[in-house]
Amino acid sequence: MSATTVHTTLDSPLGELLLVGETSATAPGGTALASLSVPDQKGGAAVPPAHTRAPAAFAEIAAQLTAYFEGRRTRFDLAYVPGGTDFQQRVWQALDAVPYGETVTYGDIAARIGAARAAVRAVGTAIGRNPLLVVRPCHRVIGANGTLTGYAGGLERKQRLLALESAACVAEARTT
Repeated sequence: MSATTVHTTLDSPLGELLLVGETSATAPGGTALASLSVPDQKGGAAVPPAHTRAPAAFAEIAAQLTAYFEGRRTRFDLAYVPGGTDFQQRVWQALDAVPYGETVTYGDIAARIGAARAAVRAVGTAIGRNPLLVVRPCHRVIGANGTLTGYAGGLERKQRLLALESAACVAEARTT
């Protein structure tokens, strides 16, 4: 059976999210996520007319995103459509390993993938091409001097995501 490309939108604290995926019998919930983008995102997905709007296909993905935005989920358990170059995939895997509520620098990501310090710019480019905002946590990467730099969804959204995670970590610490 061949995969069908589907899409839907989901309201969120960041604005309306556009989710694009492929139906797959092996993906949890039946859909592998190919793209998650926000309005006005640099390099964000566009939905060609051939894509089918299918909100039900994203029920599990939407439930996990909702729980994340409510501070009840710290990790995503989703199937992704493979994509990107080998280098990008290594960078994206390093992003997936950055814990909830923590930040790392672009240099840290370069070191984690065994890239030379001179590769920091290439790491930044790969992070900027991350097609899965929020679920692949590129918002957790900051500048070497501790400033918020670069985020395809805009720095205000990056700040909101980091604040959400920080607040959830503080709330969890109070209850334990």
